[in-house]
Amino acid sequence: MPTVERSLGPKAADELCSLYGTYEWWADRDKRAVRQAFAATDEVVAFREDDGDLVAAARILTDYTYYAMVFDVIVHAERRGEGLGEELMAAVVTHPPLSGLDLSLLAREGLIPFYEACGFEPQGGIDHPDGEPEKLRFLAYRR
Repeated sequence: MPTVERSLGPKAADELCSLYGTYEWWADRDKRAVRQAFAATDEVVAFREDDGDLVAAARILTDYTYYAMVFDVIVHAERRGEGLGEELMAAVVTHPPLSGLDLSLLAREGLIPFYEACGFEPQGGIDHPDGEPEKLRFLAYRR
C-alpha cells in the first residue's frame, strides 16, 4: 500500500517527469520544463511505494485564501485501475493547507465521472448575491 507524501523536494521533479512519461499525453514533457513547473507549484500530494518509487501525484496552485486549482493528476500506468486515483484525490481534498478552500480542476470529458465520484461537480455557473446564476466559461490565451 503506497504512503501519502504531502511535500516533495526539488529532486522529485525528475521522478515526476518519469511518472508523466507513463501517460501518453504528457510523455513528451521535458525535465527542464517539469522542474520549472514543479518549482512554481504551491502544494503537491503524492503516493510512494515502500521502495520509494513515486506512483501517483497531483499538483495544486492556490492563493490559500479563496481558490485552489488541481493540475496534473496522474497514476503510474502499471497501477491504474487499483483505486489509487480515488485515494489520491481523497488525499488532495483533505490536504490541511487546502482546508476551507474551493478546489477546481479541468478534466477531459471521459474523466468527468471519475472526478464526480471523488466529490467534484460540474459547474455551469455561479450564484451572485442577487440570486441570478452567471455562466462561467473556460478561456485560454494560447501561445
